[in-house]
Amino acid sequence: MPKPVRRRQAGRATPKPRPVTRAPPEERVSPGDVRLVRGKGGPETGGGPGGEAWAIFNKTSRAGRIYINWIDEPPIGTHASIQIYLNRQSQGRGIGSIAYRLASEESQYDTIYAHMRKSNEASKRAAAAAGYEDITPPDHSQCLMRWVRQR
Repeated sequence: MPKPVRRRQAGRATPKPRPVTRAPPEERVSPGDVRLVRGKGGPETGGGPGGEAWAIFNKTSRAGRIYINWIDEPPIGTHASIQIYLNRQSQGRGIGSIAYRLASEESQYDTIYAHMRKSNEASKRAAAAAGYEDITPPDHSQCLMRWVRQR
C-alpha cells in the first residue's frame, strides 16, 4: 500500500534552512580549486530565455550548481537573477563566494541581482565577498543584492 502524501498546511511558513558554519582555515578552498562548467540548465534553472547555467566543481568533485534566470519580479522589474545551490559538504568552505564571482564575470549581463532570505547569512556573506551590494528596500521581505560589472 502506498504511503499517504503529507501535505503542507496552508499559511504555514517554510522551515528555515540549517545554519552553515564556516569551515576552519585548513578546510577552506583556494580560488584556483573552484571552476565552473557551463551547462544546459532546465526551464527555471538557467535553461530558459536569457538564462545561463553552470556546474560548480572543487578540484574534481562536483560542489553544486549556479544559474542565472531572466525574470520579472518586484521591486526591480525585468532583470537577471542569480541562484546558487551547494552540496552540504561544500558549504562553509568559501566555494560560494568564488562561484558567485566567477558566474557573474562569465555571464552576459552587466548587472545581476541575488534574492535570498534575510536570515541566510552565509549566502549574504558569499555574495558580498563576490562584489554584490545589499540594496534591500526597507519594506521588502527578502534580502536583495546587486552586482555591477566593473569596466
